[in-house]
Amino acid sequence: MDKEVSGKKTIQEKRFTRRHGIQAIATLIQNANFKGFFTGKIYTGAAKKVCVPGLNCYSCPGAVGACPVGSLQNFLSGMSFRFPYYVLGLLIFIGALLGRIVCGFLCPFGFLQDLLYMIPFYKKNQFKIDKYLRYLKYIVLLVLVILLPLSLPLTPAFCKYVCPSGTIAGIITWLTTEFIRPQFGWLFNWKLIVLGIILVSGLIVYRPFCKYLCPLGAFYGFFNRFALVRMHLDETACVHCGACARSCKMNIDPSRKPNSMECIRCGDCVRSCPENALHIGVRFSGGKEESPAGKPSEPHM
Repeated sequence: MDKEVSGKKTIQEKRFTRRHGIQAIATLIQNANFKGFFTGKIYTGAAKKVCVPGLNCYSCPGAVGACPVGSLQNFLSGMSFRFPYYVLGLLIFIGALLGRIVCGFLCPFGFLQDLLYMIPFYKKNQFKIDKYLRYLKYIVLLVLVILLPLSLPLTPAFCKYVCPSGTIAGIITWLTTEFIRPQFGWLFNWKLIVLGIILVSGLIVYRPFCKYLCPLGAFYGFFNRFALVRMHLDETACVHCGACARSCKMNIDPSRKPNSMECIRCGDCVRSCPENALHIGVRFSGGKEESPAGKPSEPHM
């Protein structure tokens, strides 16, 4: 029995490493202008016209693509209104294809939060106001990403006042480009405070930015139930033992809501299920959430 448990634990640890390996590769690909980290110069090649799927600041010296949130705000806050066909179409395409798998596997800032949570520290992942704080990210999406840029020209409000990825990009620029340092004022100090709060919170709470503030996660979450790649629950195999809910660091019960808007598709619930009742992948089953009984529920990415 002990050997069996030990074997399962080893397999789970390998899969855990695999997901973080994918995150690391995705982060490196999206920040492949390695020379920029030493020179502070922003990459301006053709790839910069393409939006990456996750939150990764355009102004980061290493970034080779554009952030979809920043790009959306740039369209909406222009001096003359331009409908963001490209950015919105790309976001809808990625959402319809993957949903919040982007958050779990492809987002650089999500990867940073995962690494933070591994650090031994006081953990408090469940508290009373958690479910109310979840609504904040939808307010951020509506107000800071859409309404304020539309109302105030040349004001990408989310990037300017909140985005932690942009603050990290600013820190790198400050460290590598001496002549630009005098231009950093109170706004940068404010964003350092916001970043500090998020990072410290990330030691205690799993992915606080994803849960409470990220407008990109809020947008992709709308597609979780309908995405081509989504969670499937085999109702005939599920015994409602609660193992999946206990393993979920996003505080979801996949046996009740397998495609919750909060699910980032990390796969912890799939690996913890003793009955193989959960599966992440593509199922052409007439829109049902169930996967065929008796088949293994391995996550396929």
